[in-house]
Amino acid sequence: MRNANQILENKGRAVFSVAPETAVLEVIRLMAEHHVGAVLVMRGDTLVGIASERDYARKVILQGRSSADTPVGTIMSSPVLCVAPEDTAATCMALMTQRHIRHLPVREGDRIVGVISIGDLVKAVIEDQQHEIAQLQQYIAG
Repeated sequence: MRNANQILENKGRAVFSVAPETAVLEVIRLMAEHHVGAVLVMRGDTLVGIASERDYARKVILQGRSSADTPVGTIMSSPVLCVAPEDTAATCMALMTQRHIRHLPVREGDRIVGVISIGDLVKAVIEDQQHEIAQLQQYIAG
């Protein structure tokens, strides 16, 4: 089974982040531009939160706030659950299921080295299963 580091090697290690003072409207534009469902909220090199489409829907839209006037720091989820590069896809999926989250930053020491989404994990598990099935079919046929 793949680990977080191997998943990041395949998908890329791009990390999209904003400062807590950034307007939610800018954050939504950033997510749309890069086709991601969440961005990290950083104060310098320190991870202080994560803002997702779910946070936007629940904490801005449903509460009648203005996207242009609301700083992301007021709607972000914090503290942020992170995983290590060596954590397995199964461990990551279990955390996401237990905590009802869709994005996990990967932290190596004090540094964020990437973000894994539930979609990334599902893709990795499917690819691993397809590989295992092909090996079993080859073994049976051979």
